Amino acid sequence: MDTWVWFQSGINTDGAHNPVTSRKLEKGDILSLNCFPMIAGYYTALERTLFLDHASDAHLKIWEVNVEVHRRGLELLVPGAKCSEVAAELNEIYASYNLLGYRSFGYGHSFGVLSHYYGREAGVELREDIDTVLEPGMVVSMEPMLTIPEGMAGAGGYREHDILVIEENGAENITKFPFGPEHNIVK
Repeated sequence: MDTWVWFQSGINTDGAHNPVTSRKLEKGDILSLNCFPMIAGYYTALERTLFLDHASDAHLKIWEVNVEVHRRGLELLVPGAKCSEVAAELNEIYASYNLLGYRSFGYGHSFGVLSHYYGREAGVELREDIDTVLEPGMVVSMEPMLTIPEGMAGAGGYREHDILVIEENGAENITKFPFGPEHNIVK
């Protein structure tokens, strides 16, 4: 019904879904890939941080923290996990690096029949104020994002996004697309 892709570069990555621009890519740019296929009316998403040619040491440091949070978040999405407790534990990781103040929103949300024209289920948001317990059959994302302001070392938006299906004894990550510096520095 509706499929779209947003690709941003440089400081334009500072918002999760900024409008596209005609900015020319430069080596060393932080890149944000956002793909949103609608499959039989079901909204899905793939979002990744990438860099063109290389990433500075400051960018790598922040990116690696966001990947650490993403990996831990993937581990936490299991049946019986409470949304607020997932957010609290991930907050602790960001705080340990003095980056919690640069987190832009919650850590994920539900999926189902929805689109950008209307909302999603507010009761399954991975935020501090949501106490919903994850159950088998739920479909949720893990999508931490840091936004480092222009002018600071490592400026830009960092976002990794996977979709998981909660199962009886864990969760299946259905995204199957690599993330992190070892995979997404493109030439």
